Amino acid sequence: MSYTKPEIIKAHSALAAEFESLTEKKQILRSKTLESLYGALRALPNDQKATYGKELNALKTEIMSWLNKVQDNQEQLPPIDVTAPFDVNTSKDEKQMLLPVTQGSIHPLMTELQYIVDIFGRMGFEAVESRQIDDDYHMFESLNFPEGHPARDDYDTFMTTDGLIAPAHTSTMQNRVLSERKKNLEAGEAIAVVIPDRVFRNEDLDVTHEHTFYQFEGVYVDKNITVGNLIATLKTFMSEYFGQDLKAKIQPFYFPFTEPSFEFAIERPDSLKKGDTEADQWLELLGCGMIHPNVLKAAGIDPTVYTGFAWGCGIERLVMMKNSIEDIRHFESGKLDFLRQFS
Repeated sequence: MSYTKPEIIKAHSALAAEFESLTEKKQILRSKTLESLYGALRALPNDQKATYGKELNALKTEIMSWLNKVQDNQEQLPPIDVTAPFDVNTSKDEKQMLLPVTQGSIHPLMTELQYIVDIFGRMGFEAVESRQIDDDYHMFESLNFPEGHPARDDYDTFMTTDGLIAPAHTSTMQNRVLSERKKNLEAGEAIAVVIPDRVFRNEDLDVTHEHTFYQFEGVYVDKNITVGNLIATLKTFMSEYFGQDLKAKIQPFYFPFTEPSFEFAIERPDSLKKGDTEADQWLELLGCGMIHPNVLKAAGIDPTVYTGFAWGCGIERLVMMKNSIEDIRHFESGKLDFLRQFS
C-alpha cells in the first residue's frame, strides 16, 4: 500500500529496518515507533482521525503479513528428546561429567515390590496393577461405603474438581478383579490376585507418614474359604519375606468392606526385637478380613456359595523394617546418598 501521511511513511521505513534486526520478530508489535503512531492518533482532531487511522491500520496489517511470512518460511526444527542425557551442543568435557550407566541401580521400593510379587506368585497369586486415578464407585460404593457413610471420613484423599479420586488404597481394584474373574469360580478355580501400586492420602508428613506410598492388596475367593486360610496365607508370606518362621495373631477391627475384620500382627523378627514384654514382641502390620457379602454381590458373586478374604499392607513399612530405614520420606526424596546404599 502507498501511504500519504508523512509520519506513517517515515515510520514504515523505520519499522521495516527494525524488523530485519530483531531476532524475536514478534517484538516488532511492541515497537516504540508503532506505539508513538497510536499516541498521535489519539491527539488528532476528530475530522482527521478517520484518514490517519485507516493508514495506521493498513500499516499494522502489513506488519502482520511480515510476521506470517517469517513463520511460513521458518525452518522446521528437529524434535527434542527430553530423555537424552545431553544434546548436540554439549561439550566433550561436559559429557565426561555424566554418571556412567553402570552406577545406576533399581530403587529399593521396586526391588522389594518385585520380591513381594514373586513370593505371592509362587503361592499361586496373579499380580494386577492398580490405577493412579479412579472414581467414587470403585473407591467407596463397590466396597460397601454407601454415600454419607461416616467411614468415608477416614480416607482423606485427593480429588479433582470433576469428582475423580486419587486412590487412597488399592482396594479400589477389588470390584474389577472380582467381576472380571468370577468366571474362574464357574470353572472351579479360585480367584487369587495380589495388587501392588501407589496410593495417595492427605497426610501430615513425618518419619512414618507420607502422602504418596505403595500398598499391596490381596484378594482370594473360592468355596469354603475361612479365616484360617487368611491367617495361614499372611503368616506364610511374612515368614518368607523376613526369612524366618514367624508367629502371627489377629485382633478384631472394623473395615466396611470386610466382615469380620482384623488387624494382623507378627512377632518381631530377630533384627527388630526390643524388650521381653508381651507388647514389645508383636508388630501390627496390616488390616484384613473376610470379604463382605455386599462386596461379593456388587461383583455378581453369590456370597451364599463363595467366600473369600482380602488384606492391604503398606510396602514402605515392610522395607523400612527389613532394612532398618528410619524415615519413610527417604523413599520419595531422590537423595543419592540414600539410594546408593541399595546399588
